[in-house]
Amino acid sequence: MDAVLQAEGLVKDYAVGRQTLRVLHGVSMEVRRGEVLSVMGPSGAGKSTLLHLLGLLDTPTEGRVLYGEADLARLSGAEQAHWRNRLFGFVFQFYHLLPDFTALENVAMPALVGAGLWGWRGSRAEGRRRAHEVLKLVGLAGRSAHRPSQLSGGERQRVAIARALINQPEVLLCDEPTGNLDTDTGHSILELLRDIRSRTGCTMVMVTHDEHVAVTGDRVIHLVDGRVTD
Repeated sequence: MDAVLQAEGLVKDYAVGRQTLRVLHGVSMEVRRGEVLSVMGPSGAGKSTLLHLLGLLDTPTEGRVLYGEADLARLSGAEQAHWRNRLFGFVFQFYHLLPDFTALENVAMPALVGAGLWGWRGSRAEGRRRAHEVLKLVGLAGRSAHRPSQLSGGERQRVAIARALINQPEVLLCDEPTGNLDTDTGHSILELLRDIRSRTGCTMVMVTHDEHVAVTGDRVIHLVDGRVTD
């Protein structure tokens, strides 16, 4: 199975007052095409930082993020925004839905942004059509006109997953996707993610501190104190 993404020697430092805090210590790993990769570790291990670097939400202090031969970490901000919109979908522990917009409008937003800035593959009308499709995929076809305040926690996460899928990403990056949900709802979200992988063939990276969540992946790597331990 070939690698869709590779991290090589990723280091991430943050300035804390006059001190430097090193969160990642030369992390190297690969994400194989079509797999569900779980990145497991305790709070503070650097899991979210690694995910943000892979998804071009942050820039490494040292190291490379490779997509094929291209080092995405060294592109300009505008180029990274283009690749981020094209390659990745993001699912976070907290849903980050826009409260004044309906579920359909929240889901369509990345497609509408893409259409306006980069000539996204289709028109704005196509973006809304795709939004209806992915809401149906996550089981919320009947809730498209509801605002986030009218949805349960599980439904909000399903909207967030649909939003992540709208641009047909190659890689879905999930940061503690069940961390804000009760056990039963969390299980249903994991089942949904597995079903989406089966239906779409997309690659997934899921970071978690929960072993029960991690083992649902095809492969697990462990991150401790900013280092891959296996």
